[in-house]
Amino acid sequence: MTLLATEIRRMPRAEQDRLFHASPAGPIPVGQADGTAIILPGSWLDRVLGALIRTFWWKGKIFRPESGDLKNRLGPIGIPAVRAEVYVGDSWFAGSPAIILDYSKTSFVARLVRDEMREVAPGVYLGVVYLGGRRVAGFMLEFPDEGARRDG
Repeated sequence: MTLLATEIRRMPRAEQDRLFHASPAGPIPVGQADGTAIILPGSWLDRVLGALIRTFWWKGKIFRPESGDLKNRLGPIGIPAVRAEVYVGDSWFAGSPAIILDYSKTSFVARLVRDEMREVAPGVYLGVVYLGGRRVAGFMLEFPDEGARRDG
């Protein structure tokens, strides 16, 4: 059974955590993904906050395999900014491989941020956000053209 992004968004945190732990890292994606912030998983308020964040602040990410990095799509029109290195490494959350989005060497503004993500369904990645080593939020990325997103 393939999970739909809407189902994942509505899961309580414990279910999202189990899904993250049970999923493989998956391939490092390629291209533009639509993002959804996950602040209060499983609640109606999370859907409202996610919509507000997507409208005004964070729209997703653009992965660039040729340079081993990504840029976040920020603001109402999704301007590419705030760069992170992208690689496969050990997850702080799950203790096994995940795709790491490391801002420590690439962004003064986000140098304390580390994201981890895993592919939980074709073209859908579930992520965990750390700030200063503390888990603070989650996110989901959806690649509209799943077939074109894989590297190599």
